[in-house]
Parts: sequence; C-alpha cells; structure tokens
Amino acid sequence: MRGFILGVIVTIVVIFVAGLVMAQFGYLPTNADATPPSFERRIAMNALAASMERHPPRVTNPVPPTDNNLIDGMKIYTMNCAVCHGTLDYKPSLLEHSMYPPPPQLLLDPLDDPEWHIYFAIRTGVRYAGMPAWNKALSDQDIWKVTAFLSRIEKLPSGVQDYWKKAYGTSPESHRGEEHEQHGAHEHHD
Repeated sequence: MRGFILGVIVTIVVIFVAGLVMAQFGYLPTNADATPPSFERRIAMNALAASMERHPPRVTNPVPPTDNNLIDGMKIYTMNCAVCHGTLDYKPSLLEHSMYPPPPQLLLDPLDDPEWHIYFAIRTGVRYAGMPAWNKALSDQDIWKVTAFLSRIEKLPSGVQDYWKKAYGTSPESHRGEEHEQHGAHEHHD
C-alpha cells in the first residue's frame, strides 16, 4: 500500500513538473483566439466558478431599479460593455471569437446570476478572461446601475423598453427566442 501511495504522489509531481517545463519553454499556446485543450477549459471554468462563488460579498443593490436608473445602466453598458458582450441592436460582438474565454453575449444569453455576483464581476473584473476591473473607471453607483440593467434584461419595465426601442431601433421583446435560437445555431457551427 505504501508503494502505491508513493507511486501516486510521484506521478502527480511528475505531471506538475512536466506542465511547468512545457509552460516555461513556450509549448503552451497563449493566443486568445485559439481553442484551448478541454482539460484547460475545464480547470479554468471550474476555478472561475468556485472563486466567483467564494469571494463576492452577498450585498444588496443600493440603487433602486427605477426607469431612469435602468436607462442609465443601459447607456453605461452601451458605452463600456457592448463591444465585448453584444450591442443593444442585437448585433453579435466583434470580439466574441477573439478572446478566450469568449465573452458571454449578455443579450443573446442573459445572465441568471444574483446581482451581488454580477456587481462583483464588473467591479473586480475576471482574471485571464480579458474582463477588466471597472472600479477605477466607473463609480459604484454606475456599476450598480449596469448590474440592475443586466439582471433585468428579460423583464424590463415598459418605459425602459420604449427607450430601448427608440434609441436602438429594436427591443428585447422583439428578439426574445428568435435571436437566442440563431445564436445557439451559430455557436454549434464554429
């Protein structure tokens, strides 16, 4: 039994050292538009999910979800987030397939995370994902407004939907289901 345990430990150490050597000599691809091996994706996504569950404080949004605050959140999203996460006229992000991991397309696949989770991701960013920490560029109130907008995309009040339609020529109601199906079909063909 002792030999078996020692063999397992030696195997783990050899795999770890081999991985370090491969990384140090440049054998691991680092280009953001390459598809990484499945083990790397699995490790990275599991680590991200575990970290995002562990670190954010469970806080309540102090900004009330009024029409004006949601419209402000929509405007902030358009100026700062749409280039990676998709535009409000439902055009795909130009950078969707230029980054790893690809940025989630938040209009085509709305978030179902709690607000504290969304706020933390926006405020602190996501390491190794190209998602910057916005806490130096946006006020906490603006981050909360974007959070409120993103967490309510599928159930925005009619006044906010009217503003969206006037400003962007379309609305979330007119694209529900249709765009998601098209995006999903597009994803499977890549």
